[in-house]
Amino acid sequence: MSTPKIFLMSPAFSGGKRGQMVMREGAQFSLAQRLRSPGGAPLGEVFAFLSGLYFRGKVAYVNAFSAPPPGLPGALVITPTRGLVPPESHITLDVLREFAEQGEVAVDNARYRGPLEQHARALDEAAGPGTCYVLLGSIASDKYVDVLTRIYGERLLFPTDFVGRGDMSRGGLMLRAAADGPELEYAPVLGAVRKGKRPPRLQPRSWKEGP
Repeated sequence: MSTPKIFLMSPAFSGGKRGQMVMREGAQFSLAQRLRSPGGAPLGEVFAFLSGLYFRGKVAYVNAFSAPPPGLPGALVITPTRGLVPPESHITLDVLREFAEQGEVAVDNARYRGPLEQHARALDEAAGPGTCYVLLGSIASDKYVDVLTRIYGERLLFPTDFVGRGDMSRGGLMLRAAADGPELEYAPVLGAVRKGKRPPRLQPRSWKEGP
């Protein structure tokens, strides 16, 4: 029987050009309009728009390989101010602006760190000590690793093929794995080589229609 695992997805940057586009007053495209409605839009869809291939790869990958304990989500998104949030949860324009204006993802930012620590501990209590957590995000800096390793220890894992790759390459790697298999190999973040040489480029492949 495989070990239960929950994926933790790093956030998209809300303050860039795509964030400005979707938050622009008068924006008429569907996602922008839904963000302005009372019901909002799914967080995963919003972040996929903001970051493109990288977050799309995460969504496809967790849909293909999630294996959580019974009753718990297969994946949660690390957010700049709201802790861990399921990707299917809806957010509004006000929340996205909060992410962009108040949510620096840094270990010394209490608005980011406090909710993340609280939710990560509550998740571990609900999941139990036999659950592993796979970080789909950068381990090169401490912004995720410092908080999460203090709670999960050696049960915080990462895809070893991420080392040395940029965001677009990671996104393509996850889309390939989701479409064709196999699942990527994982290793504990603690004690891992967190920076390395850039691996060979992936062969070009179109993902316009999804994996």
